[in-house]
Amino acid sequence: MPWIHLPNILTAIRIALIPFFIASVYLPGAWGKILPTLFFSLAAITDWADGYAARRWGLLTPFGKFFDPVADKLLIVSALVLLVAEGRAPLVLVLLITAREITITGLREYMSGLGSSVPVSSLAKWKTGFQMAAIIMLLLQDGLLGLPLTLPGTLCLYICTILTWQTGYQYLAQAWPRIRSSI
Repeated sequence: MPWIHLPNILTAIRIALIPFFIASVYLPGAWGKILPTLFFSLAAITDWADGYAARRWGLLTPFGKFFDPVADKLLIVSALVLLVAEGRAPLVLVLLITAREITITGLREYMSGLGSSVPVSSLAKWKTGFQMAAIIMLLLQDGLLGLPLTLPGTLCLYICTILTWQTGYQYLAQAWPRIRSSI
């Protein structure tokens, strides 16, 4: 099966959007809040759309299986680091989220090498939803019609952090018997 199809193209677009997202954060005034939010939101939509299309049309490929989560982590970690640098997100939450993301990505690769997988849980989908909402609100702050979004964005980031570690624990617990038998 060729790798060039809609889900993989959307994953590549998500990766290509990251430099534009990062650069736009440094624009002056309201554009420095609105444009990066639009780039991030577009990239987040491609995350949902590529997964939906791949499952619906049976277009799962080794390229997609590897690069989709890599694209997700690049986008999320880029956004979180920028938010910390801009003073819009607590460093400790970003470190906790990033540590879990790296650990679980490594776990998935390790399990793949064992011929096994760690399926995405429904709770992880909620985690992703809170994560995307938090990042969008923290990027905008008050840049959308003067609405104060920092507090709800920070609250979503706290919820996301709790869900991040809860799902990380679940994944490790689920994979542990297979890991233990491979050692």
